[in-house]
Amino acid sequence: MGFFDKLKRGLSKTKDSFDGQINRVFSSFKKVDEEFLEELEEALIMSDIGMNTSLKIIDNLRKQLKKQNVKDEEEVKNLLREEMKQILDEVDNSLHLQTKPSVILVVGVNGVGKTTSIGKIANRLAKDGKKVVVAAADTFRAAAVEQLEIWAKRAGADIVKRDEGSDPASVVYDAIKITKENDADVLIVDTAGRLHNKKYLMDELNKIQKVINKEMPDASKEVLLVIDGTTGQNAISQVNAFKQEADITGLVLTKLDGTAKGGVVIGIVEENKLPVKFIGIGEQIDDMEVFNSDEFVKAII
Repeated sequence: MGFFDKLKRGLSKTKDSFDGQINRVFSSFKKVDEEFLEELEEALIMSDIGMNTSLKIIDNLRKQLKKQNVKDEEEVKNLLREEMKQILDEVDNSLHLQTKPSVILVVGVNGVGKTTSIGKIANRLAKDGKKVVVAAADTFRAAAVEQLEIWAKRAGADIVKRDEGSDPASVVYDAIKITKENDADVLIVDTAGRLHNKKYLMDELNKIQKVINKEMPDASKEVLLVIDGTTGQNAISQVNAFKQEADITGLVLTKLDGTAKGGVVIGIVEENKLPVKFIGIGEQIDDMEVFNSDEFVKAII
């Protein structure tokens, strides 16, 4: 199955919701007037894009419709797609792993699919011919280490783990050593995700980042925040919380196949100026796609 077909299948619930809202507006389309634009604005807000982002899209759309003197329904839809794509393209969503080795630090609250995402990203990198080491630095949950070990094995990645309750920064230190010894390309670091104790989380993340910066000062670094797509607008508050704790370079959106709230992607990017690097659109190990704004917008409208 091709990328676009997988994306369409994975985003089918979002597409049905989005198209339902949008088509309701277009079904009574007679002309491009203020009433039509207000209804379209409401439809975008109801599709989890968010108030501010929806206002921006409609404001820009209004200007383009006037400038180009658009009257045709399909042309309006094309311009709407363009406005959404423009928001997604304002940020660079490519993965920056120029050095050998490079580091991907993965953060996110428990239950968002962090461990699964690491396994799928490791699998993608391995398929690209990269040698991957995974550091199990979420040492507070035995289940997290066991789950990560299963995914790492499936992806053909080496895993560095220690006993439950070990110091996460020491696990990362050991993992960096093994990454260098094994001449690996990428080190992926899992972290604890207990946001209810923000100070503790911040301290642990800081320690881990200090170890990485000291031991791999010249390495390319990505800090990816994993967000559960089913949480809709609540995802935005998670982004805000983690931005205060770590220098987030990009987002991984999971569980988009199980939600009608995929429109939140556009709102998150616009409000935080953070790129989406990967999207999870299924449960299989291959169901983690590099984000493509063009395909995403086509898949939902």
